[in-house]
Amino acid sequence: MVSSCCVFSVFKSNTTFKTAPLNDCSEPGMFPPLTSHDRSAGDKYADMGQRGPVAPRAASGSGCARLSRAAGAHFRTVEMPRSDTSEDHRADPELWCEGRASKPWAPGPLGRGTSFGSRWDVGTLRPGPPKAETKLYRRRWAVLFLFSAVSASNGLMRPQYGTIGNIFMRFYSVDSLAIDWLSAIHLLAPAPLVLPVLWLLENGGIRDAVLAGAAFNCAGAWIKIGSAGPTLFPLTFLGQLVCSAATAFVLCVPARLASVWFGENEASTACSIGVLGHQLGIAIGFLVPPILVPNVDDVDELAHHISIMFYITAGVATLLFILVLIVFQERPELPPTLAQATARSIPAEDYSYTSSILRLLRNRPFNLLIITYGLNVGCFYAVGTLLNRMIIERYPGEEVNAGRIGLTIVIAGMVGSLICGMWLDKTKTYKQTTLAVYFMSLVGMIVYASTLNLGHLWVVFVTAGFLGFFMTGYLPLGFEFAVELTYPECEGTSSGLLNCCAQVFGIIFTICQGKIIDSFDTLPGNIFLCVFLLIGTIMTGFIKSDLRRQNANRVAKAALLVFDRHSEERR
Repeated sequence: MVSSCCVFSVFKSNTTFKTAPLNDCSEPGMFPPLTSHDRSAGDKYADMGQRGPVAPRAASGSGCARLSRAAGAHFRTVEMPRSDTSEDHRADPELWCEGRASKPWAPGPLGRGTSFGSRWDVGTLRPGPPKAETKLYRRRWAVLFLFSAVSASNGLMRPQYGTIGNIFMRFYSVDSLAIDWLSAIHLLAPAPLVLPVLWLLENGGIRDAVLAGAAFNCAGAWIKIGSAGPTLFPLTFLGQLVCSAATAFVLCVPARLASVWFGENEASTACSIGVLGHQLGIAIGFLVPPILVPNVDDVDELAHHISIMFYITAGVATLLFILVLIVFQERPELPPTLAQATARSIPAEDYSYTSSILRLLRNRPFNLLIITYGLNVGCFYAVGTLLNRMIIERYPGEEVNAGRIGLTIVIAGMVGSLICGMWLDKTKTYKQTTLAVYFMSLVGMIVYASTLNLGHLWVVFVTAGFLGFFMTGYLPLGFEFAVELTYPECEGTSSGLLNCCAQVFGIIFTICQGKIIDSFDTLPGNIFLCVFLLIGTIMTGFIKSDLRRQNANRVAKAALLVFDRHSEERR
């Protein structure tokens, strides 16, 4: 903390940087001397700045000041050197900014704040009030729930075949591996699309990404309508492939949408609701197919039931596409938080998509999170894909209950996602909550694996629900923790990289566990997943909790509080 240096808080308002002196070097009549209360607030502000990603440092050299910035904040701390050369400048605290004020802040490596020309000539800063207006709009909930509906429509496509895999195997005359691929394609296809989708999200915006996802989902659903015939498996695979492309778009949006539309005390809950939409779709995918497509022997009757299911999904997807086209809005007129206002202040020409990706890949805590997130969610994908096979092998003829167990996993996970999001909004304990939920996911997987073979179906319902509560509840935690670790980078970029890793691990785990089940038994296959969850739990403990977005909001608020007090005393 600076005790005897001249400190200024610098605010960005349009193209002029405004300053408010925080010590008793104020020009008479410009600001009154600081009271003890103000000095306390200023000390708190300085402490916050030092706890940010880049701590303030004393400048070297004469006649210049060093600027440093907590990531994303609306201020910079200017420290005058203690050399004798600074005395001349203390005599004239009304400082003007010549030729520098129009140059905006841009994110440096790993999200650290850097400025164009970090050495500023002393005597170049102009005092004045900050301007950062924020507002929450009621429309944000309509946007969120519309996106959640689109995500749900896409989510139900993934387990649509696997839930009644034995029926589709007989209908299309294919083996279990082919049916598994109809689900696994939702993990494989989005991976190569991640970078193009992130580019669209960065350059086109949320609306374009959601609209593209709804369009792909709608097109794939209509293609599948024409595949309700025993010889049309390639066509149904094509339809599923097109639907899986939509997954790449919808999974990158929740964290970005929450940050753009929602306040800091509701962003985690909003992200949870966005993730919850996809999980709701998966739950419907577990529940509805066994009801709409009964296990009948007549092939023509079976084709009729399959066709009805495809028509329903295509109709819903089409309606949602039209609603997105008409209703969905890109972003609110005013930002919801100070951190989001800062992110908006970065001009597009100063942002590099490639540099953003490279900065994220050099961020060690985020790299650890990518791997741990991939391990956890990859295990969840494998369990969801192979659930029907595991249940039918131990409980023959229980296709309907297999779908209900899958529904139990997802519904419990939806509750877990919502509770975890609300907990984060209240406590901001990102690492602690993530680690605790990860550990409980491991415990749930061990309990599920050890009770699956007991022969009591009700026990499987209970243990599967316990597993789903924590394993699915982890999804929004990963997104929100990533946003904190990578601020002020785009939230969609960090989410996209997390999803890409999860999909890669999901494919590997699904194929490997399927082979283990075929060659050995369901228990070794589940133990295989437990081992990787244990590795992920240990790695999560080594993630450094660098909450950049929270620091940015706290520091900006503290600086504004000090400035407002001085403004009131001036009046």
